[in-house]
Amino acid sequence: MNRTIAISLTVLAASFSAQASPAAAVSMGVKMACMTDYLSHCSQHAIGSQAVRSCMRAVGPRLSKRCVSALITAGEVSQAEVDRRRAAMKSAAAK
Repeated sequence: MNRTIAISLTVLAASFSAQASPAAAVSMGVKMACMTDYLSHCSQHAIGSQAVRSCMRAVGPRLSKRCVSALITAGEVSQAEVDRRRAAMKSAAAK
């Protein structure tokens, strides 16, 4: 079972590299950090596409901390945007 998962992750990582065009390239750090999030929430979209970026933004509050951190580091989202969304979620939860 673990071997099957490892093989699947290797194939997925390779497909991330093969499918992303240079203009829409996703860093290896983001690929590795966000792989589980991608599989859980946005795998119906092509890797590196605008659709997957939109999907990841839409599910932003459910993304792992590791993925969010990698997205910030890669410049896919700003720390200010993450902070703004967290504050909005806290405000909505307090109501």
